[in-house]
Amino acid sequence: MPRRRKVGNLTALAVLATLVERPMHPYEMATTLRDRGKDQDMGIKWGSFYTVVRNMERHGLIAAVESVREGRRPERTVYRITDDGRAELVDWARGLVATPVAEHPRFRAGLSVLAVLHPDEATALLRERLARLEDEIGNERVALAEHARLVPRLFLVENEYDLRIREAEAAWIRALLAEFTSGSYPGLDEWRAYHEAGPPEPGPTGGGGTTT
Repeated sequence: MPRRRKVGNLTALAVLATLVERPMHPYEMATTLRDRGKDQDMGIKWGSFYTVVRNMERHGLIAAVESVREGRRPERTVYRITDDGRAELVDWARGLVATPVAEHPRFRAGLSVLAVLHPDEATALLRERLARLEDEIGNERVALAEHARLVPRLFLVENEYDLRIREAEAAWIRALLAEFTSGSYPGLDEWRAYHEAGPPEPGPTGGGGTTT
């Protein structure tokens, strides 16, 4: 069971991982995270970014070191990571890497109610998803190869993970579609018959609303 964090938002993790390099003001942190695509890795909500930074300071994970002003821009506070913040970063990373946590992707939710669709429609929709996945996989392979020429592999492992997960999903969908197409999927005939027969007629009701 992951332990409760003082600031549990993954934005805090992103900030700590950025400040471990050098002190920065929040605008520089945000720019660095965007440039590195960390907003996609950690689902950063920019509307709450400054609130998270303030909460981290309040809990002693980061500390203000100075305020700077550039031209007519508002004064900006520069923050550094504290010893507590560094310890939190390392402990958090250990937990994320070592401890599996149940996650609920939207696709899984859709699969859980697949029976409400006619099998022919389900097949068409899965083919549509597969085509999109294959396009994304192709694009990600090209991007990863380009980045690998410039960035050490250690800093691309999350991209490799995303690519392998998409490849595994695509392979699973292909196998499922093959079963649908061949008719070998268990219960396919009953699933089809249910939809082609139409919804069942409601039964007669007696007094008090009970079914007879």
